[in-house]
Amino acid sequence: MGFFDSEIVQHEAKQLFEDYQALIKLGNNYGKFDRDGKKLFIEQMEAMMERYSIFMKRFELSDDFMAQMTMEQLKTQLGQFGVTPQQMFEQMHLTLLRMKSELEKQT
Repeated sequence: MGFFDSEIVQHEAKQLFEDYQALIKLGNNYGKFDRDGKKLFIEQMEAMMERYSIFMKRFELSDDFMAQMTMEQLKTQLGQFGVTPQQMFEQMHLTLLRMKSELEKQT
């Protein structure tokens, strides 16, 4: 069975995409959140990045041709911006750390 033929993979990909879209939409109002709302948003983004990182690692470790092609496409797309997948995750992590730091300064 191919990587993308797995119902588990399909479900997780769909759920990850939907959750990410909802969180990004919610994040458009981040500046209007109170302190607790901002803290919760950051925690949810951290959890999302962890899920996304694990999902991408599954692609990376798979020997399925389509999974490998997907990783190569991602690397190519990110490479156009001079970034590797690892750097992308590190940058997201740093952004969330800065957001936490700013939040702590507000107390």
